[in-house]
Amino acid sequence: MNSLSRNKIFPSFTSAIRFLYEQGQGDENLEPMIKVSAAGQPVGRLEDGDSVIFYDLRGEREIELTQSLTEENFSFFPRNKFPALYFVTLVDYSPGLKVKVAFPSEIELENTLVEVVCRQGLKVVKIAESEKAAHIGFFLNGKSERVFPGEERIIIPSSSLTSHESEPEMKAEEVAQEVLKKIKERKHHLIIVNLANVDVIGHYENKEAALRAVEKVDSCLGQILAACRQNRIGLIVTADHGTVEEWLYPDGAINTGHTRNPVPFILSDFRFDRPEEIKLRARGELADVAPTILELLGLPRPEEMTGRSLLLSSLEEFFMGEKIKSKSETNHRLYLSSNPLVLLILDGWGFRENSYGNLIAEASTPNFDFLWSSFPHSLLEASGEAVGLPAGIVGNSEAGHLHLGAGRRVPLDRVRIDQSLADGSFFKNEVLQEAMARNRKLNTSLHLMGIVSHYSSHGTVRHLFSLLEMARHQGLKKVYIHSFIGRRGERPESGLYYVEKVEARAKEIDCGELATVMGRYWALDREKNWDRIERAYRALVEGVGYGVCPELFEPGSELK
Repeated sequence: MNSLSRNKIFPSFTSAIRFLYEQGQGDENLEPMIKVSAAGQPVGRLEDGDSVIFYDLRGEREIELTQSLTEENFSFFPRNKFPALYFVTLVDYSPGLKVKVAFPSEIELENTLVEVVCRQGLKVVKIAESEKAAHIGFFLNGKSERVFPGEERIIIPSSSLTSHESEPEMKAEEVAQEVLKKIKERKHHLIIVNLANVDVIGHYENKEAALRAVEKVDSCLGQILAACRQNRIGLIVTADHGTVEEWLYPDGAINTGHTRNPVPFILSDFRFDRPEEIKLRARGELADVAPTILELLGLPRPEEMTGRSLLLSSLEEFFMGEKIKSKSETNHRLYLSSNPLVLLILDGWGFRENSYGNLIAEASTPNFDFLWSSFPHSLLEASGEAVGLPAGIVGNSEAGHLHLGAGRRVPLDRVRIDQSLADGSFFKNEVLQEAMARNRKLNTSLHLMGIVSHYSSHGTVRHLFSLLEMARHQGLKKVYIHSFIGRRGERPESGLYYVEKVEARAKEIDCGELATVMGRYWALDREKNWDRIERAYRALVEGVGYGVCPELFEPGSELK
């Protein structure tokens, strides 16, 4: 493969991006573009002895690219070059990665929902498709890789299609069928389910696909609802954050990002004869879900769980009013823990009264509508400070699942790093300083790599600019920026805005050169789509992509 795709060289990154827009590419899947010299040689590639700072935050989508750049025995695709890098990640992405971490996790969460349930000798099964495997596993368990005794996971492989929008039903039906099996078996005390469709499909600019996704999730909800009712099993329906309930900006542009809206919480506890009479608080937050589930299972809430149960009255009192024999407190707790609960997470299903641009309201959702009108329900805060994020920041799947399982507010990495910028400790971070000191001593390059966005949950351009400022103070001359562009939560074709912003900032402080631009589709994968990661790797290391070389063009000219 030639280093320059289709032998095209552009006078600027913005002209290359406009060309790719004209070819039908969106910000998310922009093909790699690389800086080249007048002789056609790639500029700013990753070389032996260089330092890389991967400044993204969340981690689950950053693991695969990090592995490809750091693991000697990597085997998922051939590497013509494997540079020896001093590799730094801003936060912990995954245990076992061969990297330095600038801001390692300070807290190891104990007594999360699944841990508490399993420690009581009860069994938990989690069911999802692979798009959400990390969320019901790593994040729901408190950002821990631990699988607790009594915990089972059933992961349905997601489709390998390039784009899920052509199949908005995804694997929801297969997930639902597994849930029905587990309900019938009655071997597990807590069944945790994620239906991914609304979140995943909501990130595409395809209204028809989004509506089909909502309606497929509602159909699966109906099947699970019927099985719970038939088998006298409790059903909790909630979500981790919103998306398509606010599909349009006020000016009519499509909003493919997450939202700040609350999410629903519905309790249909068919273990009781009169589930509609259970009383809930009208408002809460995601951290209140785990304490509520423990109370519904008759289990004590650990001190670490500072969230509050959504139940307004004691279940024991409600239990005593039921037509159940031997109503002692012991039997009350035994009855609750012996009869299963289903926690159904409708990923991305937010709640919003306004019907403008509200695809949840526009879609046909008879099963959700029945539950909402017939059973006790609440609205839960799922963004900002309620899920450990800065005030006003939209929710996301990581924060949502983390707080659903933690039962307490957990300050996320972004908050910690923003605080370090405010107090100045960011610029004194020993790991970041060491990476830059190595470059200065060895006369090698520093590479700053990550998402460029104000709104992405994966990172912020503010952190990039802070690293550039730090590199300038360190006197570094060879600093290269590798930018990943996303569409989620951004206006259409915002890639141009961010590229111009990055280049302007680098010029303003006289530090840093934009060397690579590509859509996050290639660099930030979590589904083992190694062909995508290979494309990103070859751009970063070998210089495979559309070329950008201002020197070959006269000012103001177009393609030569």
